[in-house]
Amino acid sequence: MKKILVSVVEDDRFLRESMCRLMRSLGYTVDVFASAADFLASPQLAETACLIADIHMPAMTGLELYRRLIDTGNPIPTILVTAFPNDADRARALNDGVLCYLRKPVDEDHLTRCVCAALRLASSPEEGS
Repeated sequence: MKKILVSVVEDDRFLRESMCRLMRSLGYTVDVFASAADFLASPQLAETACLIADIHMPAMTGLELYRRLIDTGNPIPTILVTAFPNDADRARALNDGVLCYLRKPVDEDHLTRCVCAALRLASSPEEGS
């Protein structure tokens, strides 16, 4: 059976490692990245079934990363997390197609539900195929 890859993009090392441990405890293969640029340069980008990204990162935000993926034809089901939630960012993210917009500290049960939803989306056959 193919391993399911969850990628985590988080500039805070502690949070990145914490999310990595949680995803591994759920049985997923996990790649972690300190920046959006590192993730975009990864050879695993095409294998990623679910992306968890911080919104507020230097150089490229999580929302900018999501838009770049869409613009380049790599629509990965994405969960955005932030310590600084606001209604405008939340509405923009969800309108753009982000699956979940979560507040830090992230509730592990809520994150787990979002990842499960993302993986269902990633594994469903595309319409019209």
